[in-house]
Parts: sequence; structure tokens; C-alpha cells
Amino acid sequence: MFLPKIKDIERRYVKMLVSLAELLYEAQKKQYAIGAFNTPSLEAIRAVIAAAEELSLPVIISHAEVHQKFVPIEIIGPIMLAAAKSAEVPVCVHLDHGRSLELIYKAMDMGFTSVMFDGSNLPYEKNIEVTCQIVKDAHHKGISVEAELGTMIESEHSTEITSSKSDINYIYTDPDLAADFVQRTGINALAASFGTVHGLYLTSPKLDFQRLSEIYKKTMVPIVMHGGSGLGEKDYHKAIVNGVRKINYYTYMARDAGETIREKLTELRGPVFYHDITSWAIDSMKQHAMKVMKIFAMKSY
Repeated sequence: MFLPKIKDIERRYVKMLVSLAELLYEAQKKQYAIGAFNTPSLEAIRAVIAAAEELSLPVIISHAEVHQKFVPIEIIGPIMLAAAKSAEVPVCVHLDHGRSLELIYKAMDMGFTSVMFDGSNLPYEKNIEVTCQIVKDAHHKGISVEAELGTMIESEHSTEITSSKSDINYIYTDPDLAADFVQRTGINALAASFGTVHGLYLTSPKLDFQRLSEIYKKTMVPIVMHGGSGLGEKDYHKAIVNGVRKINYYTYMARDAGETIREKLTELRGPVFYHDITSWAIDSMKQHAMKVMKIFAMKSY
């Protein structure tokens, strides 16, 4: 696994734009998790970085391939990088759930300090082959790589998960395969499936912490929790204790901002100005991000 030297960590922290490996090095050592927030708008970028600065915590801002339809990386990427470079805390700029190799390499060329290759839909050996090539190219540039093993489903399909062995083996990450995958690819972080889903939870999630613990013990790399929104504090802490070091977060933060705007517009009398709407959104997302960042940091504030 690619890990920077301590002196390089200290040197890069001055610049505040850092790699995922640098942040995860500290998270592994001190056993906490770092929030990775999707930021498909200027408001989200400002809110998340402001929250991290107020708490003096490192943070990851991400552009998800699925958000290309809202804002292309050519527009949002330079804004993310500029915000990270001027931040008062360490910030990693990450590409989330990249399936397009063109997009992954574009992110690396732009200056993103971390990329995720999602080859979970590929045959196992093909996933390894492509991941290895990305790791080789990324590490040559000092860029971290996250990859996925297992299947992260969307919340609207969450009720389809059963306790049958075939369903579990297809959806959840196999600990033995994970160990082989990490050893052969040299990735910096592993996105593992153990019961979380993308989107809003339709029912209470059933998290397989025993499986998560086995994955971590057999790989000893930082584990990434996708579908991290909407869990209780105890579940977050239990996941962190069992190896989760990066928690992807977006849906509930974005929903709260939308609900805040709805309430404000209902209460408002008189003209509505768009700049007021963006201010409400920033404040709502900042407060929400601060709340979960405190939980992920395993600290009391």
C-alpha cells in the first residue's frame, strides 16, 4: 500500500491539499474516520470546508461520477481544488465511484489527490487487472486509489436483500476475496459492502459488523463506508471500531438543505432572492456536516 513519509505529510499539510493516503495514515493511527462529502455545487463545497475549519478537522470533498449530469468535472473540479488549496485544514479532493476510465484519468490530470475506481460490476479478475493499472499510474503521481469489492445497491432496492446465502455472497464483500484483492492491487482504501445502501433508508439497515471486522483484520487497509448517511451514532462508532476510516456522506445533508429552503420559503413574506436561498443552503449543510464530523472524529465537542 502506498503511504507517504511523515515529513511529506507535514510538508503537504501546509499546502492543505493532501492525498487520501495522508489523511488515512493519521486516521489509522488514531482510530477515527474522516467524512467524505459529495460536493456537486459551490454551496456544498463552501459548507463542508467551513464546517471542517470550524472544528479544525481534515475533510474529503468528492465529485461523484453520477453527479456529472448536474455539474461536469470540468466546471466543479477546478473550484474544488481552489477551495482545498486555500482551506485552513487538510482537504483531499476525491473522485467518487468512477467507472469511466476517461473520467478517472481526467481527474488525475486535473490535480485530484484521490480517485475511486468502481469495478464492482466487473468479473473479479478484470476488476483486479484494471485496478492494478490505475494504482500504478496514480501512485506514480502521488495520487491515492480507492477500489470497491462487493455491490452497493440503491435504497429503493434495499428491501430486496434477504438473508439467503446467495444474496449475501453476491452483495456483501467476501473477507477472503478482499484480502486477495488488496494484496494484489496495492490500493490505499477498500470500499466494502456490509449492509449500507446509497440514498435514503426505507427500512432500518442491518449492518454485518462481524463481516466488517473480518474484512479489516484480513486486509489491514482503511475501510470505506459507502451509503454512510442516515445511520445512528452507535452504528457509526461501531463501524469505526471495526476498521472504517472514510465515511461517504451526502444524501441526508442535501435533503436537510432542501427542507430548510422549503421552510424558509413558506415563512417568507415579500420577494425571494436567489442569493438568500444559497445562503440558507450553505448554513444548513454546514451545520449538518459539523454534526456528523464530530461523530466520525470520535471526539466530544
